[in-house]
Amino acid sequence: MIYRESGQFKTTYAADQAMLPILQDKIFVLAVIALAVALPFLVSNYVIQALLLPFLIYSLAAIGLNILVGYCGQISLGTGGFMAVGAFAAWNILTRMPEMPILVGFVLGALCASGAGVLFGLPALRIKGFYLAVTTLAAQFFLVWLLQRPFFVDYSATGVISAQEIQLLGWTVDSGIDKYLFALAVVVIMALVAKNLVRSSTGRKWMAIRDMDVAAEIIGIRPMMTKLKAFAVSSFFVGLAGILWAYLYLGQLEANAFDIYTSFDVLFMVIIGGLGSILGSFLGAAFVVLVPIFLNIVPGWLGLPLDTAMVSYIEVFTFGALIIFFLIVEPHGLARLWTIAKQKLRLWPFPY
Repeated sequence: MIYRESGQFKTTYAADQAMLPILQDKIFVLAVIALAVALPFLVSNYVIQALLLPFLIYSLAAIGLNILVGYCGQISLGTGGFMAVGAFAAWNILTRMPEMPILVGFVLGALCASGAGVLFGLPALRIKGFYLAVTTLAAQFFLVWLLQRPFFVDYSATGVISAQEIQLLGWTVDSGIDKYLFALAVVVIMALVAKNLVRSSTGRKWMAIRDMDVAAEIIGIRPMMTKLKAFAVSSFFVGLAGILWAYLYLGQLEANAFDIYTSFDVLFMVIIGGLGSILGSFLGAAFVVLVPIFLNIVPGWLGLPLDTAMVSYIEVFTFGALIIFFLIVEPHGLARLWTIAKQKLRLWPFPY
């Protein structure tokens, strides 16, 4: 069947199911990646550390949570706890086996987070909705409490431990640009993995469970394995984001850095950016990272004599109001607005 979309014809199923089926999308993605690579050389180190690094790491965490919530329909409020498991597991593995390559330690740490996700995902086989949210919320508090035990922090008196130095083939990841490029490489690779995964048979099973789990079971999909696989994959992505957060952004590990507010932030990113959208995960992360900073500097631009406490209150209030506004105006998130803009404006000039 031949049909037309955005001025282009697609004549085969393979062309329709391609990762980037439209030529303009391919050009756009390549342009964004090229800009992302050049960006750290055009901005200050403060912008890299305060904006770009958090954006990349939060994007990875949002992709992981979106796999679980957006594609499989399983709610989770324990994202911060699973991020902490990944970070602390990687640190303990590399501390106890210092000869291990650091990338292997990172992967093993993310696998530990994946195992924790499966463990706390077992209740999803029997419960859903509010009750599952409460269960994952309990996992958040339990994991943060557990990782504060002396064994996991090498018996540090303060509970704060320094992250190991990242060295790859003689390259020491220590400067802001190095950290950014390392995080960018990880995020791009994992985003491609996620994009292919949700297009696979596994991704279609997740979406079938999300839309109607009873009907999915009738047609032969095993809900138990499908849900546990979603928890495992989601927690792997989230655990890897926790590792990057500790090693690249903080430079140290502290369980309280992955508190309940971290879980809420990542959940807001998924909701605002768009459930069931990889692009939405990036848009939501950009919104949550940039909007508070923008709101914090607006009073200074306007010359308003506001103290720090009042600015903080205004920031929280305005940020919450913007979240509610977006949920009412476009409940499918910023990714849906981007899709509508492409369809309505028809800005792409290329014939094919």
